[in-house]
Amino acid sequence: MALLHQVQEAVVQEGSDLGSVLLKLRLLASRLGSDLLEEWVKHESEGYPEDAEVPSYRVVSISYKGTFSGAFGSGVSNAPIPTYLVEKHAGEHWTKKKVRESIAGVEELLRMSADKGGLGIDASNLILLLQGKVYEDYSCIDISSSISRTAIAEIQQAVRARILELTLELEKAIPAAAHISFGAPQNTETNPEKVQHISQQIIYGNVTTAVAGSSDTQISVEIGLRDNESFIKYLTESGIANEDAKELAEIVHSEEPSSPEEPFGENAKNWITSNLKKAAEGTWNVGISVATKVLTEAALKYYGLK
Repeated sequence: MALLHQVQEAVVQEGSDLGSVLLKLRLLASRLGSDLLEEWVKHESEGYPEDAEVPSYRVVSISYKGTFSGAFGSGVSNAPIPTYLVEKHAGEHWTKKKVRESIAGVEELLRMSADKGGLGIDASNLILLLQGKVYEDYSCIDISSSISRTAIAEIQQAVRARILELTLELEKAIPAAAHISFGAPQNTETNPEKVQHISQQIIYGNVTTAVAGSSDTQISVEIGLRDNESFIKYLTESGIANEDAKELAEIVHSEEPSSPEEPFGENAKNWITSNLKKAAEGTWNVGISVATKVLTEAALKYYGLK
C-alpha cells in the first residue's frame, strides 16, 4: 500500500496513535521535498521550540477567578475576572497560551486534566498586576486559572483533520504522491513547490490571511508606488533576510497582483510558500504569521492597493 494511503487509513481510525501517523507523514514529506510540511510534522512530533511560531489551533484561552478581601471582613470569593481587565493590565499573553508540547505531550495534558479535575497555569504574579484593578477598595488575595480540557482535546482533532486534508489534497493535485512507498526513493515528479503551497494553505491558512494577533493589528508601511528600494528596505527592517527581500522585489516588479484583494502574482505566491520555512527555522528574524502580514502589507503598498 502506498505511504500516503497508509497515513489516510491510520488517521481516520478511532484511537489510532497520532505519533506513528506523524512519523509516516514525515517520511512522505521528505520524499515529496516539502521542507515546510516536514518542519510542521517535526514540531508536532517533538514539540514547538520557543522561537517557533505555533499554528492558531494551538493557542488556547485561559480564564481566571479571584478571591478579594475588603474592609470589616467583607470579601468576594471565586469571582470571575473579565478577560478584558486581564489583557488591559497584564497583557494578552496571560489570556492566550501557546501549547508547545508534542502530540504525546498534549495527550499527557489531557490525562493530567482528568486526574486533577482541570488544567491551569501559575497565576501568582497576576495577583500583583491586578491589585486594586478589579474591585475598588478590595485586595486581591488569590487567583486561580482554568484552561478548557476541550480546547486541549481539539488540538489533537485539528492535527488529525489537517493530516487527512493534506493527504487528500496531495492525492488530487499531485498524483505521483499516491505512488510513493517504503523502500528506496523513486524518481517521481512530485512538484515540491505545489506541495509547499498546499501545506501552507492547510496548516497556516492563505498567505494573505495568516496574520499575527488581532485582526485589527496595524503595520505602518512606508513604501513608494512600485519603488523596489523602499520595498526591500521595509522587508529587511521587518526581519526578512536582505537577499530574500531583493529576490522577492524582482518578482513583484516583474508581474501584476492577481486581484485588488490578492496582492501577489503566481510567482510571488510560489516564492512565499517556498520561503516561509525560513521564518519557522529562524533564518528570518520574524515568525511565520508576522512574516505573512509583513509581506502582504508590503505588496499592497507597492502596487498602490492600500
